[in-house]
Amino acid sequence: MKRTPITKRGAERLRAECAHLKKVERPKIIAAIAEARAHGDLKENAEYHAAREQQGFMEGRIRHLDAELSGAQVIDITKLHPGGKVVFGATVTLYDEESDSETTYQIVGDLESDIKEFRIAITSPIARAMIGKEEGDEIVVDAPGGQLIYEIVGIEYV
Repeated sequence: MKRTPITKRGAERLRAECAHLKKVERPKIIAAIAEARAHGDLKENAEYHAAREQQGFMEGRIRHLDAELSGAQVIDITKLHPGGKVVFGATVTLYDEESDSETTYQIVGDLESDIKEFRIAITSPIARAMIGKEEGDEIVVDAPGGQLIYEIVGIEYV
């Protein structure tokens, strides 16, 4: 079985989400189903059907999180000694000369990636281009709109 990498912080976030779903959301949905069931005829009870559908989505998310976390390899990036190279879990600052701007990304596992939080998946093209590079190196990313060129201006392991 292939073990998917995940950062220690990402694993904690996902465990917290799973616990919240089990301890808070599940009882709420069970109560909503019981209340809707008390209203009578279930065939034409929209509240009941909506609550059951919501329960199905939530139970699916719980199963997904449990399965992913049980097969994940948790990596504590603060204990890595990469010698200044970009590795899984590194926080990398890139400089784009074309737009004269800097962007900082953390390279994480697929399950915990979130572009809004600037956490990119290890399998993404930009992360694959950064792996193994050092500060001062230039990377080229093949994007749908053409090639993007960045310079690595900072690497942190937090």
